[in-house]
Amino acid sequence: MEFEKIHNKGQAQLFKNQYLEMLTKTHPLVIWGMYLPIISYSLYYSGSRLDFPVVRIALVFLAGMLFWTFFEYLMHRYVFHMIAESPRARKFIYTLHGNHHHYPRDKERLFMPPVPSLIIASLIFLILRLVIGTNVFMFFPGFMLGYLLYGSMHYAIHAWNPPFKWMKPLWRNHHLHHYKDEHKGYGVSSTIWDRVFGTMFDLKKEKEDKEKVKELMF
Repeated sequence: MEFEKIHNKGQAQLFKNQYLEMLTKTHPLVIWGMYLPIISYSLYYSGSRLDFPVVRIALVFLAGMLFWTFFEYLMHRYVFHMIAESPRARKFIYTLHGNHHHYPRDKERLFMPPVPSLIIASLIFLILRLVIGTNVFMFFPGFMLGYLLYGSMHYAIHAWNPPFKWMKPLWRNHHLHHYKDEHKGYGVSSTIWDRVFGTMFDLKKEKEDKEKVKELMF
């Protein structure tokens, strides 16, 4: 869907009910606090109960992290930016992601809030359990750490300038996605899949607009 101009103040109202509205917001530390114990226990369970060797645990864990970056790209490109026809579908997409394009300075909606996050994570875990069996206890922690790093990276991109020069292309790719062309630059935690699928901005040809960048930052 196409998003309208950026609002530099406030946040979108997604529900009229104040309690539902409250459930659409969260803080990054809440999500980290929710998933770190699950990640830690799953890895412990893989080694102590399932007797997987450390090397295998590490490799499958890293595979889960890499898979997250691909999953993130697909979701952002084909779900978050889906072209919707019906009013209900438009509302769903706006609730899911469109509000972030309208209000990029809204700090409370950069992570999926706890309730829907747990529901979706549980469904993904069950699907992976059916597909890869007990490997899920190594793969899923990597996948979820990828999610946590993605959310934290997203927060950092909207809050600060890149801390290292080599990270600048990632920052610029996302900023251009917001104010230049929302049909490019889908990667947030990585530009790997934008480069693979040809949706990476040509940063050498894109002049940096510092004022536009400021509009996207907290």
